[in-house]
Amino acid sequence: MKRSGAPPRAVAHRRPLRGLRAALLPALLAAAWAAGAAPPGQLERGNGPEPSTLDAHRCQEVACGNILRDLYEGLVTEDAHGRLIPGMAERWSISADGRTWTFVLRPGLRWSDGQPLDAPQVVASFRRAFAPATAAPFAELFDALHNARAVQAGAAPPTSLGVSAADTRTVVFQLDRSAPLPALLTLPIAFPVYLPAVQAHGAQHTRPGRLVGNGAYRLQAWTPQANLVVVRNPHFHAARAVPIERVRFHVTEDAAAELQRYAAGDLDITEVVPPQPLTALRERFGTQLRISPYLGAFWLGFNLTRPPFADEAALREALSLAVDRDILTRHVTGLGETPAYGLVPTGIPGYAPASLSSAQLTQAQREARARALYRAAGYSRAKPLVLELRYNTSTPHRRLALAVAAMWRQVLGVQVRLRNEEWKVFVGNRKQRVITQVFRGGWIADVPDARNFLAAFGSDGPLNWTGYDDAGFRQRLAKADGARSEAARNAWLRAAEIRLLNAHAAIPLYFYSSKHLVSPRVRGFASNPLDRHASRWLMLEARP
Repeated sequence: MKRSGAPPRAVAHRRPLRGLRAALLPALLAAAWAAGAAPPGQLERGNGPEPSTLDAHRCQEVACGNILRDLYEGLVTEDAHGRLIPGMAERWSISADGRTWTFVLRPGLRWSDGQPLDAPQVVASFRRAFAPATAAPFAELFDALHNARAVQAGAAPPTSLGVSAADTRTVVFQLDRSAPLPALLTLPIAFPVYLPAVQAHGAQHTRPGRLVGNGAYRLQAWTPQANLVVVRNPHFHAARAVPIERVRFHVTEDAAAELQRYAAGDLDITEVVPPQPLTALRERFGTQLRISPYLGAFWLGFNLTRPPFADEAALREALSLAVDRDILTRHVTGLGETPAYGLVPTGIPGYAPASLSSAQLTQAQREARARALYRAAGYSRAKPLVLELRYNTSTPHRRLALAVAAMWRQVLGVQVRLRNEEWKVFVGNRKQRVITQVFRGGWIADVPDARNFLAAFGSDGPLNWTGYDDAGFRQRLAKADGARSEAARNAWLRAAEIRLLNAHAAIPLYFYSSKHLVSPRVRGFASNPLDRHASRWLMLEARP
């Protein structure tokens, strides 16, 4: 089938190749592959920005997570529909009090280099993940694990972490409170890292020829700022059930360029779809356009540790009120996103999301209040607020930043300098909280749990980009952690979300939808709330 917008393809001759032509065929194919053409059986995936790392314990964004889910497998994994299924562990059980989890490994597990993989190595990897030197950004999501915080802070040795090996096939976790451990074990921080490679190569253990994983694929090549190739791992326990031989992940920071590459037949799956009229996209691509609900929230964060936003809640609220979220989701994003007045999206079982009180006002009422708060903070059109809005390089992010800046200028007279940065630079600046003022933030769910969207604001860890520091908020999180019922836990989490919203530490803008273009030759691509699509579940038809 010819893709919409793709150039016509030459008709192949069906005569057998003989003589010189047959001898030259391998060289011609190799030259074509080197030039970027896909060899047979290779899936071409857009993947957004250059991954910041392939160290599973240090991954903190979607771009590296997509690749790591092909290179590694945790004790628990997910099927194509996002349902939890056995990974390294063939089964698991939980104690009556919900605080001891026991996982039994599959027999005969091996690393991608063929070496045996057993429970003590899994335990050693967890200890490395929580060691202070690793500085794992998602370690705080495991704060229910016994001694996890103390180990990461350097106040307790890694051997005191609440994970142990009862024997070569049994891993036991001790928690200080109940937590959705199987779901957490699907995260990259819970993947087993091959420690001999780390010891031999340090940070370079993630390079081709050195990275040893345990997943459906192994790393073959990595060309920075271009692409990364993985090939099927023959030592994976389910290797025979992995249909696609090779996958090439492409760096596609520019969503518009990614769309062009897809239309030309260079990509089989896009990571995103650039903002365009939905009707036109559907007319052009039909069922190749996949839009579905997604557990993710997009917001702008304030640096609360420095002027002009430290101790200026009224000014922060004024900026929030001046943004017309309906215009953003209808005309700027326009692909199924919904306006957000809270930080936790809908769709989490048992949780009723909170929202800003201004959600009940008309936009005209919001803007009138914004102007009053702006004046009360000492600013005016004659004496405007001057700020920087920082975002990582991306066409959709640039469009949104321009729209927000225009709204602030029109409603309040704010002067905005836009700063776009390459992903790694942006992540570092956001984490350091030194030069940032207003920045692109947001959260994509790691697990379908409201706490996952709130926890980062409750510590001074690397994910608290705003520097929000409030004892009342932390107290509500603690109450949720100690609750004896799911209803009570969700009630305390909602109270924490309300307190955070009332502080205006961030400006909620919209809740995500997942949006991809998927070639008709790709089979097995299934929508799921966390938008995870491991290559092992996909199948690939031959190109026409």
